[in-house]
Amino acid sequence: MDLYLDTADVREWKELMPTGLFHGITTNPLLAHRAGLAYPEIDWPALMRQATDLGAKELHCQVVGPVEGFADWAGERYEQGRRAGLRVVIKVPLTEPAIRAMPGIKTLGGPILMTACYSAKQMFVASALGAEYIAPYFGRMLEMGLPAYDALEQMRAIGELAGGKTRILVASLRDTRQMALLARQGQDCFTIAPGIARDLLNDRNTVAAADEFEEAAGMAKGPA
Repeated sequence: MDLYLDTADVREWKELMPTGLFHGITTNPLLAHRAGLAYPEIDWPALMRQATDLGAKELHCQVVGPVEGFADWAGERYEQGRRAGLRVVIKVPLTEPAIRAMPGIKTLGGPILMTACYSAKQMFVASALGAEYIAPYFGRMLEMGLPAYDALEQMRAIGELAGGKTRILVASLRDTRQMALLARQGQDCFTIAPGIARDLLNDRNTVAAADEFEEAAGMAKGPA
């Protein structure tokens, strides 16, 4: 089981990475915008150093710009990651132009995640291209009326037939209940927003029980 923190907000990293729950951090241009970052102007070496210092083993970065420049963009991120002691995973959207750019990125030898997946058929593409990960946008699929649970089950079957080399990293989750239902299907890799991460850390019944323990311990002390 691997969990990733899905945000580009370093303040959230500083709060949640020290819990030890997360293998890495996932980002994209939309998350960067929400964090107040201009994606083309990100200081990637500095950001990677912060991720490493906070215990991240991986940082997922999404390619941008003309597809002709994807390989160069990816090469720079891989090299910056090596210098920071961090495994950088390059995210490539599952559009035809980006798919056609994949062979050039693959020659760099670094890990790749194919993102913005909305259909089980896209698992064939990611598997055939040898991507390390594929990220289905589960919550968005549900909200669009797509059979998201069935699609992820089909993706898992396709991946197993292809040798199990492409791992499903479930993205766009809305709550911890969805995570538990997907885990029952066999999904074991999730990227989650900070709000869901906080929900994982807290259960009101557990808090009440812990308070009872502390109260009982205090009563047992007796007079000083």
